[in-house]
Amino acid sequence: MTVNRRRFLTAGALATPALLAASGAGAGSASAAPFASAAAGRPGGKVVPAADQLAAEGWKRFAGRKVGVLTNPTGVLADGEHIVDSLVAAGLPPVAAFGPEHGFRGSAQAGGSEGDYLDPRTGVQVYDAYGLTADELAALFTKSGVDTLVADITDIGARFYTYIWSLYTAMAAATRVGASVMVLDRSNPLGGTAYGPMLDPAFSSGVGLKPIVQQHGMTSGELAKLFDAEFLPEDGGSLDQLEIVEVAGWQRNSVFAESGLVWTPPSPNVPTPDTALVYPGTGIFEGTVFSEGRGTTRPFEIIGAPGLDWRWREDLQALGLPGAHFRENYFVPTFGKFVDEPCGGVQVTVTDPHKFDAIRTAVSMIVTAKKIYPDVFAWRPDNFIDKLTGSARFRTMVDAGAGVDEIIGSWQAELEDFDRLRQNYLIYR
Repeated sequence: MTVNRRRFLTAGALATPALLAASGAGAGSASAAPFASAAAGRPGGKVVPAADQLAAEGWKRFAGRKVGVLTNPTGVLADGEHIVDSLVAAGLPPVAAFGPEHGFRGSAQAGGSEGDYLDPRTGVQVYDAYGLTADELAALFTKSGVDTLVADITDIGARFYTYIWSLYTAMAAATRVGASVMVLDRSNPLGGTAYGPMLDPAFSSGVGLKPIVQQHGMTSGELAKLFDAEFLPEDGGSLDQLEIVEVAGWQRNSVFAESGLVWTPPSPNVPTPDTALVYPGTGIFEGTVFSEGRGTTRPFEIIGAPGLDWRWREDLQALGLPGAHFRENYFVPTFGKFVDEPCGGVQVTVTDPHKFDAIRTAVSMIVTAKKIYPDVFAWRPDNFIDKLTGSARFRTMVDAGAGVDEIIGSWQAELEDFDRLRQNYLIYR
């Protein structure tokens, strides 16, 4: 893929040197001075999301624009107010809001959304954007008069977490109607390192539209830059203007627990930052017959099925996987797979997020489970695992008896290629 350079603006281009100095952020970052001070005053506080910076300015950057907001419950300020509520209170109501998977207010379960409705709190028209094509979303932009699409959603860093693809579709829709796009950036809760296999375009789906790796290690703003240069031209369009309002104070080697921010669950089954740490790996259990922990108090940390026992935990713990601890666990899911059926399995706990590799851990769990329980472990009949991992390679290698190192090694070259490509679009160094 060639790097296609397009016009984009960052908040840094609009910020004063005094604000940059107050934030302590790297070159090109911007922060509102009051929030830089507030972040410094919190225990461990370092990170100031873009939305907080613009709210501190009274949202003046939106004056005169017809703003449509792609967001969900994670579009929230440090004081707990949602950005749409804040915009309305500031006298700058959006012309529309667009909800991704789980909905604008976040009440829907996996694969669901909330439909179209008039938000009772603000009177803002909410449109269900989940599953729409770029042309369908462009029609809604035209209907509502959007000239600026503002995106503010916390992503958790996995290719198969659908919010980044809602962003991509919104960007593609914006090219069709000549709207500008502004991404209010937030930190990647997993840090900034990339891991895992690349998506084969032949396996493009709602859980992976374009060829990026499984744990991309980028912020939404960085991904937007990559999308604009690498993928939108392939879909017949390009943005007239892309603005990235940078998060202040984030470092690529930091995880959410070090941000000083309050966690807002980005979806019903990602209740804590601990869930986010394991999700890029254990999320692939959705492609197996095993329960991925939906219907338990610790989804994606608790994994198992009927008929499993203590042996899985013993073998996993013996591997000495960095940053991971396994506990023998028994549970009865209240929804999802095996509702009301007793299951055995493990709970994986991250003991050191800087050493933990979610994808290697999950690969080890699957290879070990297939070895111990050949009559229990199986893939989902629809081979959804191929969409999650990006190709048929992982499934076929596991079925052929490949070891963990062989499987991990099979994608190292493409991971290195992606890492080189993304260097062109990284904002935070």
